[in-house]
Amino acid sequence: QVQLVESGGGLVQAGGSLRLSCAASVSRNVMGWFRQAPGNEREFVAGIRWSGGITEYADSVKGRFTISGDNDKNTVYLQMNSLKPEDTAVYYCAAEKPYYSGIYYHPTNYDSWGQGTQVTVSS
Repeated sequence: QVQLVESGGGLVQAGGSLRLSCAASVSRNVMGWFRQAPGNEREFVAGIRWSGGITEYADSVKGRFTISGDNDKNTVYLQMNSLKPEDTAVYYCAAEKPYYSGIYYHPTNYDSWGQGTQVTVSS
């Protein structure tokens, strides 16, 4: 498994921005960001595949969030702009199981998780 440490969460007003960071102990071909609000299931937010530079986003964040990173530094970022109150959740960085080559949206395709970082957007 991969050790993952997130940072960058916090409280922001609607329309504001935050940048989350995730430091990984080793590299995986696909990294993702998920979020979980109270009473909800954990949901896919964005993913990046280093080979080919492929990125994918949940429909709810397209055009507002950007996933990026530096594979040489085992670091992934999530830039979140135009934040909405419905974006409030605990955000998790995740590493996809190594034998997958695509970006999968279901949490069961990931075997390593960070501790989570709280993002709160006030209206």
